[in-house]
Amino acid sequence: MANAPNIPALPDLLAGCLRNHRQSQELLYRQFYGYAMSVCLRYAPTREGALEVLNDGFLKVFTRLDQYDPEQPFKGWLRRILINAAIDHYRQEVRHHNHEAVEQAEQTAVSQSADAYSQLAHEDLLAMIQRLSPAYRLVFNLYVMDGFTHEEIAGQLGISVGASKSNLARARENLRLLLKNVNYDEYARANR
Repeated sequence: MANAPNIPALPDLLAGCLRNHRQSQELLYRQFYGYAMSVCLRYAPTREGALEVLNDGFLKVFTRLDQYDPEQPFKGWLRRILINAAIDHYRQEVRHHNHEAVEQAEQTAVSQSADAYSQLAHEDLLAMIQRLSPAYRLVFNLYVMDGFTHEEIAGQLGISVGASKSNLARARENLRLLLKNVNYDEYARANR
């Protein structure tokens, strides 16, 4: 790797970012882009939406870097900022869109079979999660993927604990239906 750029150590990058050094900001963004995008993709319905959340998150990182405790892992702090950016993005979207009708949510599809789970690629599962309504996707990710409690979710989103539990149950049911359809499609293709 003779052509690989000489990337400064994380503390040096962070110090440069604190001084609003553009090159340090760009290097930090590039270094954590893949990790950050993987977090954002779980919360956004599209890749473009995830990129928007990612950029909003990094803007917050650069403007609030003085609040970062260097004794703590940077990735954990970054992840928390990105999750909060996703929640902010969700709140903005909710203001502009009506909630999905219950009938439409029940029509979304997936499977219960363990066979379908073992055959799913990460991208397939991510695509299914992205098909959930924004409210269901957000609660599902916060609870299942990031380990928040229903009380924490309710506080973050300004909903009741019961609404958080209901959204999680509906998200899981929608994913089961989606998996069921995937399994059915695979079966139909194999029997042609």
